[in-house]
Amino acid sequence: MQIVVRLDVMLARRKMKSRELSALIGISEQNLSLLKSGKVKGIRFETLAKICEVLDCQPGDLLEAEPTEET
Repeated sequence: MQIVVRLDVMLARRKMKSRELSALIGISEQNLSLLKSGKVKGIRFETLAKICEVLDCQPGDLLEAEPTEET
């Protein structure tokens, strides 16, 4: 099972740019970009809560569990 970040989808639904979100939640655009691409190992609950507050969504709207392919 892997966790997929759907932040880009929610940003598109809210018609908001990454730059605007990063300014509102107080993290760098680079860190937000890493989060959007799923290249982070974790996220602080405080940061997740800020993102949800600004985007008016739930954590489940941003994160999705997908089965991994077995080799």
